[in-house]
Amino acid sequence: MNHSERVKLIRDAIPDPGGIWADLGSGGGAFTLALAELIGEAGEIYSVDADTRSLQQQKKAFHKMFPGRKVHFLAADFTRPLDLPKLNGIVMANALHYVKQKEAVIREIRRYLGPGARLILVEYNISKGSFWVPYPIPFPEWKTLAGIAGFSDTRLIGTAPSRYHHEIYSAVSW
Repeated sequence: MNHSERVKLIRDAIPDPGGIWADLGSGGGAFTLALAELIGEAGEIYSVDADTRSLQQQKKAFHKMFPGRKVHFLAADFTRPLDLPKLNGIVMANALHYVKQKEAVIREIRRYLGPGARLILVEYNISKGSFWVPYPIPFPEWKTLAGIAGFSDTRLIGTAPSRYHHEIYSAVSW
């Protein structure tokens, strides 16, 4: 998947530029870059990942592609409480499938969001786990879990083929 395909996958959940956003479990930063393109110069991003090496690589790519944009790189585990300001939105791309006990994590993540904010989830649309996707969450299960964790109006906003696991989906929850 290339940059424009990642942008397309989350575009419908980010109608306007600006705001304070986080990318939780940001890894190499592929969706951090997509988010930066969509929220523009007026936006601010908190990129959170436990792997400091990935954050360093991400930082180089980010500043090359979007010099001068406001971004904070936080070396932290998103499954534990984070010190974040109230956010307009959160992107979680290919991160939640590493979490076995998802409900408590999603409830904690919801606390970071301000009124009217949204959570954008990008995940493999599969039911059976693997070494690389140990605890998948197909869209119907995500919709149910999001409701249990206090989110409303969860919608599927996009899909894309995957080389590895059939299909990736994006969803937004308020």
